[in-house]
Amino acid sequence: MEAVRHWSVRHARGLKRVYDACARWAPLLGGAVRRLGPPRAERLLLPAERAAKRFLFDCRMCGQCALSHTGMACPTNCAKGMRNGPCGGVRADGGCEVDPAMRCVWVEATAGRKRVDGRPDGPALAPLDHRRTGRSTLVPLMTGRPVPATAAAETPPPRERTVHGFEQACRSGRFVVTAEVAPPDSADPAALVERAARFRGLVDALNITDGAGGNCHMSSVAAAAVLAAHGFDPVAQIACRDRNRIAVQGDILGAAALGVRNVLCLTGDHGAGGDQPEAKPVFDLDAVSLLRVARDMRDRGVFASGRALETPPNLFLGATANPFVPPFADRAANLERKVEAGARFIQTQFCFDLHAFADFLRAVRERELHRRCALIVGVGTLGSAKALRWMAERVPGVHVPAPVIERVARVADQKAEGKRILVETIRALAEMEGVAGVHLMGHRNESVLADAIVESGLRTAQTAA
Repeated sequence: MEAVRHWSVRHARGLKRVYDACARWAPLLGGAVRRLGPPRAERLLLPAERAAKRFLFDCRMCGQCALSHTGMACPTNCAKGMRNGPCGGVRADGGCEVDPAMRCVWVEATAGRKRVDGRPDGPALAPLDHRRTGRSTLVPLMTGRPVPATAAAETPPPRERTVHGFEQACRSGRFVVTAEVAPPDSADPAALVERAARFRGLVDALNITDGAGGNCHMSSVAAAAVLAAHGFDPVAQIACRDRNRIAVQGDILGAAALGVRNVLCLTGDHGAGGDQPEAKPVFDLDAVSLLRVARDMRDRGVFASGRALETPPNLFLGATANPFVPPFADRAANLERKVEAGARFIQTQFCFDLHAFADFLRAVRERELHRRCALIVGVGTLGSAKALRWMAERVPGVHVPAPVIERVARVADQKAEGKRILVETIRALAEMEGVAGVHLMGHRNESVLADAIVESGLRTAQTAA
């Protein structure tokens, strides 16, 4: 089955022509379908449609077919159910984050799109209407009522609103600094506030992770609200892994009501790599769809259903990017889709490879995306070469070049050498056109990260005091 799926992607251009021809001719059969009645026609045609699509595309019959937009690679094969991929967890060989033996569906989709018209990107796809699962897309096409697969193209005009701290910093043009703080495994927020205090005066915002790695901690929205109450400017991550679209919108409103103004929208790590792999992943939306939902809540003042909000949330929306995994040359296209969906700040995965990042940044500048969003590059360090090697081998989406690991391994004080590399990386990034700032990451490593901010010259110890 997988071999046939690969064949379909390799012959995407020819299959797209066949698909378009069928779409043009299908309405001619509308009269016969109406005489039979659409329900009866679907019962008769569905087995053949299912068998053909299953054989050619390994189709799961979502009832909202997007094959003509995805290079003949069926997105329902994605382990995260992404309608707008690829995710940031693609493995170095193009394998799926969740099932390494399977090639990433969205890497294949990108290749198929390029075979069709030379472009790696297509229109944003709409979230699935789960009521249509198992239904035919051929019969609606015959009756002249095709089921739309793409999201609405129009972008709402930005609503007049007050701009606050972190958003002001990103708009100012000065080099911004953010840091990541993991929520505690505790109902007591004291440890969270204590760790965050290490960055007071050194950063423009603190990013609160949302079940990173598929592991459970205090909720991102609650932890962000705690920090907001203590005078910090938090960024609440909201991942699609654990919530459907109803819960996500409720959390967005709750965050805004508690003083959280910055939201980072991400699809999220799959739970298979966490400490509760038996949990059911949701992935009702992906990052692009979540951005569009949050943007419409802010700018249109409506829920995804179209129902009006009494008071829209005042949000600064962001997303993530990973320049260090396949499809390398086309990662900027994925970033552009997020910017078009409403992201105005972007945080990248760990940058240990400046040469690879420079290639990505050139593509970003060619599309002038750095003028439409603040590109904040992820940086950080671990305490030893062993820890770096473990992360490179075990954490999908993280790329640590062998020379970096070897450099750390050669010295006696590996923690200090890791910090030196971090400072060098920050200084190099600060000189690159299009980089708006850095985002420092390192689990429970706040002291080293804070020192690196000062040593790199981004902030001073007096500022922190």
